Amino acid sequence: MPTNGLHQVLKIQFGLVNDTDRYLTAESFGFKVNASAPSLKRKQTWVLEPDPGQGSAVLLRSSHLGRYLSAEEDGRVACEAEQPGRDCRFLVLPQPDGRWVLQSEPHGRFFGGTEDQLSCFATAISPAELWTVHLAIHPQAHLLSVSRRRYVHLCPQEDEMAADGDKPWGVDALLTLIFRSRQYCLKSCDSRYLRSDGRLVWEPEPRACYTLEFKAGKLAFKDCDGRYLAPVGPAGTLKAGRNTRPSKDELFDLEESHPQVVLVAANHRYVSVRQGVNVSANQDDELDHETFLMQIDQETKKCTFYSSTGGYWTLVTHGGIQATATQVSANTMFEMEWRGRRVALKASNGRYVCMKKNGQLAAISDFVGKDEEFTLKLINRPILVLRGLDGFVCHRRCSNQLDTNRSVYDVFHLSFSDGAYQIRGRGGGFWYTGSHGSVCSDGERAEDFVFEFRERGRLAIRARSGKYLRGGASGLLRADADAPAGTALWEY
Repeated sequence: MPTNGLHQVLKIQFGLVNDTDRYLTAESFGFKVNASAPSLKRKQTWVLEPDPGQGSAVLLRSSHLGRYLSAEEDGRVACEAEQPGRDCRFLVLPQPDGRWVLQSEPHGRFFGGTEDQLSCFATAISPAELWTVHLAIHPQAHLLSVSRRRYVHLCPQEDEMAADGDKPWGVDALLTLIFRSRQYCLKSCDSRYLRSDGRLVWEPEPRACYTLEFKAGKLAFKDCDGRYLAPVGPAGTLKAGRNTRPSKDELFDLEESHPQVVLVAANHRYVSVRQGVNVSANQDDELDHETFLMQIDQETKKCTFYSSTGGYWTLVTHGGIQATATQVSANTMFEMEWRGRRVALKASNGRYVCMKKNGQLAAISDFVGKDEEFTLKLINRPILVLRGLDGFVCHRRCSNQLDTNRSVYDVFHLSFSDGAYQIRGRGGGFWYTGSHGSVCSDGERAEDFVFEFRERGRLAIRARSGKYLRGGASGLLRADADAPAGTALWEY
């Protein structure tokens, strides 16, 4: 499965925030660094790499420039090195409050400062040398225990989270990382927060807040008592254990959360693999056999559907569709055509997938009618975080409008009806389109929005006017784009 990209560990990208709430920035001009930016964007994004010398030092690479941060003996810093040299080696010293201190390994001095007055010459740690880690990845993901090789998911019956899943299937495996007050909370799919004693609570109280630590590319979550989250006991219940230093038991990988969908055919029944390898629209319930993991190829924009039984949909003899393929190939790729609230699928033989009279799916149609149209529902995003080219979508202060260029994000709630979604924000207000394409978030009645899954990890949102939602120069969310591209695509 890993060869097909189903389980991909996310490369941890982050921003570093100083004591005055400004982000470490790598500039293209002169390869200078400063701490002037108020928000996290491309120039403020960094990657931590291990030192090739196998020591405890690390390298800081700018995602924007692809070059390494360096500190000379006289304290001068830059982000110019294309290959890491001796001056690029830093030690990360975690502080009790979770912030980092960066120390030049060869010179022993500490890195810090404000605005464009950054240096690595301090001999003692002051507030100017303290940096907060702000993850730059999309915050909705799967969490994999490194020691148990099991996925964390919500256990509603036991009222806990546990690392006991063989695969991240279904909505229960979705976790959302919430960044607040320089710390992170783990939010379950039902909008509750994990407290360090293993209980789930509705508010992000102090014991539900954690500081992040990195070790060999893995994540650890430290609670307010200095103990780390770990799977505990035979059930793998996630709670803070006894350790005050992260071992393998306390380490986790973040994995990309691909969309999981159900499809409903013209007979109003769910597409399923419950009764064998043939993909058929013959079920009334929405369970694991009716859930499919959907991946979109970045180059062709075609998609695959992976079933809970471990096989991809594939085109077989006489146009039949079976969930038997173990590898991605041309026959497992389907082109999606968005038709309002419905979607049509075209197989590699150039024909459309239709529902036959017995419910089985087959790619035998040359034209699209009712039997070739399906309702596609995203099931593993009951709560939604949207990120565009300029930043995250967030409520604008003292306004009913929405920003699209923020480094912090709001979590929105989704509901679904007849091929469209209703989006609910802070205070329970619904999104709706106002005059001149504005998008507001305080509606008493829901407006329907259509989600079109256009690229890997990105969707377009179409309003009732037929226009697409986009970010713009004003930083406001608007429904005035004619095409689902560029600023009208959203990471979700």
